[in-house]
Amino acid sequence: MQQELQTSQHRMWRSEAGSRLWLSMLIAAMEAAAQPETRGRPVPPGTAAQLRAQLALPASSRFCRTSDSRVRH
Repeated sequence: MQQELQTSQHRMWRSEAGSRLWLSMLIAAMEAAAQPETRGRPVPPGTAAQLRAQLALPASSRFCRTSDSRVRH
């Protein structure tokens, strides 16, 4: 059941409508984060640690496609 839900969500995000929804949500989050009252608040240590862990992960190849001619070994 969980795998089916994840597959369904993945298909939705890969669709054009899903991509637009994702982009709209990203823009809204960035606008909210840019507000002075939001920027002035401290980030909880647990949230900062989760963010650092996420940023430390390698980029997924499905999101970072490059042509073979540009890949250097």
